[in-house]
Order: sequence, then C-alpha cells, then structure tokens
Amino acid sequence: MNHLVSDLHVTSNRALPSPAALLHSLPPAEADTALVHESRRNIVDALSGKSGKFLVIAGPCSIHDVSAGLDYAERFAALAERVKDRLLMVMRVYFEKPRTTVGWKGLIIDPHLDGTNDISHGLHVSRRFLLDVIHAGVPTATELLDPITPQYIADLICWSAVGARTTESQTHRQMASGLSMPIGFKNGTMGNLEPAINAIKAATQPQTFLGVGMDGRASAVSTSGNPDCHIILRGGEAGPNHHAPDVATARELLRAHKLTEAIMIDASHGNCRKDHRLMPGVFAEIIRQRAAGDASIIGAMLESNLVAGAQKFPLGNEPLRYGQSITDACIDWETTEELILRSADVLS
Repeated sequence: MNHLVSDLHVTSNRALPSPAALLHSLPPAEADTALVHESRRNIVDALSGKSGKFLVIAGPCSIHDVSAGLDYAERFAALAERVKDRLLMVMRVYFEKPRTTVGWKGLIIDPHLDGTNDISHGLHVSRRFLLDVIHAGVPTATELLDPITPQYIADLICWSAVGARTTESQTHRQMASGLSMPIGFKNGTMGNLEPAINAIKAATQPQTFLGVGMDGRASAVSTSGNPDCHIILRGGEAGPNHHAPDVATARELLRAHKLTEAIMIDASHGNCRKDHRLMPGVFAEIIRQRAAGDASIIGAMLESNLVAGAQKFPLGNEPLRYGQSITDACIDWETTEELILRSADVLS
C-alpha cells in the first residue's frame, strides 16, 4: 500500500518565468539605471548627513491601480522638483502587503484583485510600473516581503524597508545583507527597538543563505553585508514613539551598539495610532525636531494617495474609487503637497 506523504495540501504549483527572462523582456534604459544609481547615492548621503537633505519616503500604502499610481508619480515628480534643495523625495511603490491574518497580499500576488493570484502577471505589471515611475524621474521605495521578489525588481528599487512583522526574521536579515540599495528596519510590532537593532547588526555582516539565481534555480547566496542600514521608528501596540524622548532612546541604543545614529520616523502606523487624520501632525512634529537641531533624524515616512482614507475591499460589484487606498488609510494629495511645502520652508 502506497502512502502519500508529499503535497497533501498543495492544490497547484505553477512555474514562474525566471528573473533573467523577466528582466530581458522589460529591461531598464541606460537613463533608468543612471537614475537608480544616483538616487541610491543621494539617499546614502542623506542617511549619513553628508548632503544635509531630509529624506521623505511618501506615497500610497500599496499600489493596486497602476493608472492612479502613475498619476500620483507625475504629481510627485513636480512636487519633488520644488523642494529638491532641502528634501530628498522618494515614492512608496509597495507591491507586497504583509497580513496579520488574511487579505489582499498586493499587486505581485493578486494583480487582478480577484483572488486568482496570477503571480506571473503580477511580477510583469509591477516591473512595468517601476519602469514607468523611474521614467517620470521619481526614485522608488518598497518593502521587500518575499525573499524571491528582489531578483525580479530590485534593480529598479532605490530604497527598501523590512517591516515590523519581518524585522526579526533571519531570512529577511540575510536577504537585506545582499541588497544593493539602502534599507531601513522597522521596530517590532509592540514598539520594541531591539529587533531592529539586531537586524541592522546582522544585515551589515556577510551572510550565506538559500536563494534563487537569475536563471530561477535554487542557489547558495553569499553576501558581503549591506553597510547602508538604518532604523525606522513606526510606533507599535505600546503607543507612538516619534517624540523627542523616544528618539533619544533610539539614538542612545544605536550608540551603545556602535551603529550609525541614523533614525527615520514613520508618521503613519502606530505613530498616528492608525488614524490618517493624525498623520500631518505627527509629520510636523518630526520636522520640528529636525529643524531644532536633531541631526540624527534623517528622514520620515508618509502614507499618501490621491484621495484620503481607505475603501473596503473587496466591494462586490461596485467599482473601486479612483486614487483611494484599498489597504491602510492615507492622507490625500492636497494635504501631502501642503505638508511637504510647509516642511521645506521650516527646514530652509
């Protein structure tokens, strides 16, 4: 009698194109590669304090409608140009969404928004969108959730984050050690800083781990370590952590571990108590601290979209509202523009 012992709960296993095949079908132009290279260098200069510019990572919580996303990117490019002497603007282009239980997992996993999980198409449309954003002259930022994803899109990413749920993950720390762009680690979901500190220490060191090569085959990946890592304060279940005493605690902890005292603060998530209406006030407080002389605060994050708030998803037969998030609630474009222009004036 034969006993089945494998794939008992697997319903399908569909082959994906190799990373090399996708990059070949959607290659960057020389100007695109130049923008990514220059943007990464500019971000590193902001993190180190060399440029004196304040780094702002802003944009939709997640990209679900590429037309609305490109509309946002074009407005973003014009705004970034107006404040480029004081602020370094990088757009959130998030394709993967970690879920506490279940829900829409992002454009890469479910690009049709219907549960068909057409990942092959999701990878294609996400890479195409990154190229469009870069063509618009906008540097890109994302959260890399699945360790296979970077092989498909990382050459078009200027800055990346590891989220609160995955900062403690050995897999993500190893992945970060080999990434070619600056990367921020968020504090834990409870607000504790130690996971991010330990993540930075691990990601800056050489690592060897299981990965996927450009031909799609499993491989052993060895890295030299990523020197451009920093912490992100995003609040947590214990409350916000964007105030001056919280920043001082983070700075002292970084110093104690002999790490660069570079702190980014997320104005959304736990720091605004998951209420997007409080986000502008949080961002203004971050800017106030920087303007008052705290050079360890090197940047801030905003969740921003064309339309404020968030809409329930799925909606059934009703059409989605153009430019409004289907994940976390965001501030609208008018509020974003006003906030950024005012912040640039404060930092002048």
